[in-house]
Amino acid sequence: MSRLRATRFGGQGPDETNVLASVRRSFSEGAARIGALDWARVGAELEASGCAVVGPLLDASECAALAARYDDDALFRNRIVMARHGFGRGEYKYFAYPLPEPIAMLRTALYGPLAAIANRWNEQLGEALRYPDDHAAYLARCHAAGQTKPTPLLLRYGPGDYNCLHQDLYGELAFPLQATVLLSRPGDDFSGGEFVLTEQRPRMQSRAEVVPLAQGQAVIFPVHHRPVAGTRGTYRVNMRHGVSRLRGGQRHTVGIIFHDAR
Repeated sequence: MSRLRATRFGGQGPDETNVLASVRRSFSEGAARIGALDWARVGAELEASGCAVVGPLLDASECAALAARYDDDALFRNRIVMARHGFGRGEYKYFAYPLPEPIAMLRTALYGPLAAIANRWNEQLGEALRYPDDHAAYLARCHAAGQTKPTPLLLRYGPGDYNCLHQDLYGELAFPLQATVLLSRPGDDFSGGEFVLTEQRPRMQSRAEVVPLAQGQAVIFPVHHRPVAGTRGTYRVNMRHGVSRLRGGQRHTVGIIFHDAR
């Protein structure tokens, strides 16, 4: 059985017990890898430029295994063909609960350090809202507000595909940071398809940033806005993200969003 389905096992025979032990070990190792990141650097880069690249968070075999499960519909709750909605070209699928082990690990382990950054941002902006240290506690807030559908997603792009600039808002509650992990190998699996961020400051022209990633690396970035220090105090700037046109090949990414959807 695949490790990716370990969270959905029922009874545990000898083989399943071995797999579950491997899953727990992998979860622990992945969480330790994330915990050991230089989070002071991540926070500084987010405040300076609006994004930070970390990792690799997944190794090559983990990336390939996740990408290969795109056609396993049992893992997902919904499929979106972007052209049908004016979102761009390509498609993506939202994972269903319970999340596959690597996705659950990324979502749980990344949340805590990012919650500390999010709380610092709210303090800078003079906002009273604070995020709990534990992701389960934050999800309880989402579910109490009627946002119960999981939002982590797996995206697939082919030649000519792209993702229009957008914000991943799914209800009243929105955690202010998210992450995208590249599963494919730039130059080998695909060409083009760069991750793009835009920042719109008041009374100024928009700024764009192209973020190169290696396989397994993640880019952390704001969901909808971030604080910026100005001469008259701190103000918020609006952020959007997307993917430029794929020139060739196939590109898979995982999106880790920390709030659930209505």
